[in-house]
Amino acid sequence: MKHGGVFVHLKKPGSSQRLELNYYPAGNRFYEKYRMGTEMDHIGFSVEDVDRTYKRAISKGAKRAAAPFSNNGERLAYVKDPDGIWIEFFGKDKGKS
Repeated sequence: MKHGGVFVHLKKPGSSQRLELNYYPAGNRFYEKYRMGTEMDHIGFSVEDVDRTYKRAISKGAKRAAAPFSNNGERLAYVKDPDGIWIEFFGKDKGKS
């Protein structure tokens, strides 16, 4: 990742589901020193329309974390739940900027 983090995808052969594991070194803006209760960084969902899903989540009370953006053919966006856990929406980039 451009910001110094590393990620891997784990996927069972024949399945479309994937688990993404992330590592962020100290000094990275996403780094957080481990403490009890911070085990989960975020959870992600594949959605048909990232922009529409993001706007709907915000309208229902989710907190903004990262507005929709494009990255290597994918469209991504992040919101925070009431506990501050990031929720990722990802899908195909349909040419939005």
